[in-house]
Amino acid sequence: MTDQAFSLWVYLSQTPLLWLVVTLGAYVIADRISLAFKRHPLCNPVLMSVVAVALVLWGTGTSYPVYFDGAKFVHFLLGPATVALAIPLYENRRIVLRSIVPMVAALVVGSVTAIVSAVSVAQLFGIPDPILIALAPKSVTAPVGMGITETLGGDPALTAILIMLTGVAGSIMVTPLMNALRMKDWRARGFAVGLASHGIGTARAFQVNSLAGTFAGIAMGLNALVTALLLPFVLRLLLD
Repeated sequence: MTDQAFSLWVYLSQTPLLWLVVTLGAYVIADRISLAFKRHPLCNPVLMSVVAVALVLWGTGTSYPVYFDGAKFVHFLLGPATVALAIPLYENRRIVLRSIVPMVAALVVGSVTAIVSAVSVAQLFGIPDPILIALAPKSVTAPVGMGITETLGGDPALTAILIMLTGVAGSIMVTPLMNALRMKDWRARGFAVGLASHGIGTARAFQVNSLAGTFAGIAMGLNALVTALLLPFVLRLLLD
């Protein structure tokens, strides 16, 4: 790289617009690749764009605070995007109301299972309690999960990483797993991935079927509420 090009890069790297463009550009390219492969589960656009942005940051020696200063507008849009899930919910309100009883049962069982399974397996490997606390809300959307962990004395940053890994893993596995189980009800498929894999799983559900996406959004929101209420009591039973 010439001195002039290096100077230009140094200047651009300090402007917020650069990292916003890098973030959006990485996702657009990743989404095109996913579409080219007919939305294959392994071609997850979130995973590909995260890897691409991470490589750019590593290759340019850019710190995360500098990057986030430019990309925080995307972070801000997470709130409106979550609220926008109410639109398909309203459009499918009659179907949702007919499914309210099985949804409540699946919600309670799924929330407790997500917590107990993660913590119990981690305990078998001798994972320290602070990490167990950070791991417990892995199936909750990031803002809520980080808040829960901070309240319980865990590391919110670690929770954010675990939540992202859970979401990506769930969005990759959900389609082949549901196909293998011969689960054809889009309500059940969507609710399961939304409960287990929060926002990333919900995005995957919308790519596959709009009704599945609607039920995934419902599960994501309700699981955040139920986990916030149940997690302190469940952890007290498991860690004492």
